[in-house]
Amino acid sequence: MVLLVGGVGVEEVPGDSHTLVSNHPFLRDAAAHLLSIPTKVIGPLGLLYVGQREMAVTIPHDKNVNIIGTDDLTACIMFILRNTTTGAVGVAHYDGCGTDEGVTAMVQRMQELSYPETRLQLQMVGGFSDSCHYSEELFFNLMHAFQKQPIEIDLTMACVGELNTTVRNGRQWPILFGAGVNVKTGEIFPATFPDKGPEQALRKARNLVGAKQVSNFRIFKIVWSFPRVHLSHFRKLLISGMGTMFDLEFIKPPHIVMQIRTTLKYIQENPFPDITVFHDNRPHYFRRDEHTGLWVPFRY
Repeated sequence: MVLLVGGVGVEEVPGDSHTLVSNHPFLRDAAAHLLSIPTKVIGPLGLLYVGQREMAVTIPHDKNVNIIGTDDLTACIMFILRNTTTGAVGVAHYDGCGTDEGVTAMVQRMQELSYPETRLQLQMVGGFSDSCHYSEELFFNLMHAFQKQPIEIDLTMACVGELNTTVRNGRQWPILFGAGVNVKTGEIFPATFPDKGPEQALRKARNLVGAKQVSNFRIFKIVWSFPRVHLSHFRKLLISGMGTMFDLEFIKPPHIVMQIRTTLKYIQENPFPDITVFHDNRPHYFRRDEHTGLWVPFRY
């Protein structure tokens, strides 16, 4: 199927984001509009936060979710799929792992909530002109993944690469680190999320232990697979890996360092998670509390 950009078919994906923007100048205007919106700080009520290597899909009349969003993007890219007829919306946070499978899973889930032969609207946010060209490679791979889908997907915004780059102290730096989507209206806005939902250490541990697939959120049910790992592996990370981990080329918000330290400590304290974390051999489930609006654990 042909990928569309602003409603116009693109037979071949451009080799880089600069060429794409040059061929479709409206993308520059769309990114500039997003960048002009003040960043909102979103609280936990009505929020479904999507972390790295996660995705979520919902519908406008979902009583539990008003906003889906993600942040801490740095070199990663979030994409938003929306059906403009039904209002179904999906958000994913991609770091380069499981790209084809993740995009296919997202499109399939959107089709389940849409009419046959529907067209989906696509927006991308994140990444920047990093010196290693990581964001550029990720953007290129995402575009190819969407190009291979069996339905028409129309790219209407791509605030990525040079469009999301500024210079600080002589160094390339992302402008936006995150965004949210109002699931009732489809509005997209820059955002940060101090509350990132339940089980943060466990969710991040899933990525650190090597899970490559993109995890799919479902409302009322959050399921994590946590493989058995050897404690010595994470002792090495704690002792020798921390320095190189935080000397990455990519710019990271300061709190990410603390998040990773907390996650590594969690892994160290749970070397056999099937005993200490999933002691009853069941996934962890969460629901909205009717009184507080927060996610709370429950037995399914």
